[in-house]
Amino acid sequence: PRWELGDRNPAVFHGFCSTIVLNNPRRRNALSLPMLQSLRRDLLHDVRSRELRVIVIAAEGPVFCSGHDLKELSSEDDVKHHSQVFELCAEVMTLIQKLPVPVIAKVNGLATAAGCQLVASCDIAVASEKSQFATPGVNIGLFCSTPAVALGRSLPRKVALEMLFTGEPLSAQEALMHGLVSKVVPEDKLEEEIMKISQKICESSKSVLALGKATFYRQITQDLDTAYKMTTKVMVDNLTLRDGQEGIEAFVQKRKPVWSH
Repeated sequence: PRWELGDRNPAVFHGFCSTIVLNNPRRRNALSLPMLQSLRRDLLHDVRSRELRVIVIAAEGPVFCSGHDLKELSSEDDVKHHSQVFELCAEVMTLIQKLPVPVIAKVNGLATAAGCQLVASCDIAVASEKSQFATPGVNIGLFCSTPAVALGRSLPRKVALEMLFTGEPLSAQEALMHGLVSKVVPEDKLEEEIMKISQKICESSKSVLALGKATFYRQITQDLDTAYKMTTKVMVDNLTLRDGQEGIEAFVQKRKPVWSH
């Protein structure tokens, strides 16, 4: 599903938000190989559309996502199949950060293991007060090593390691306090908050946001000097964009910018 931001009057239409819904609640929205293939396909579906502004990942049922489907990881399947599952999962997680638009996780329930990794991989995460987050793989003999990549980049190291070593869940408020999620709201306000954030994002230039998102993820892994050198060049490049100049001119002229995106 998708919903439009503004209306079809060119003066107020800002684009649309694409919502991807994990919809296998009977299997706790597990990231089976077919689910991962579908998620990758849906993430890429509208990516070339000039009007796409935001992608939201939501879920049906009380569990946002339980992680990998353990039935696929039994000894009955060979190493090649296991590798395919984990490699595709890593591809999807990194794809989220490579997309040119912000991706928001809309969490209303439990997110565990690779499901917790999915939340940590999104650019923004908004959770209801009842949501919980855990990496309990250690309890079944399968340490959450790939979820640890996203967790270790979202949480303080000691918080991430406690989650990984014990499997104990974080409450929504604890996840907020440690930076795993952006906001926590009552369940009945979750949709409203997602809409509010999406509308605000859509007031900005898509091309500027795409440049900014790509730059953020590039610089975050670099040392300080390299990061400043790279982002200094990007700031100059940003000024060469049509929307870069339009924004400055609009500010000086005290009017709203008209983005070309």
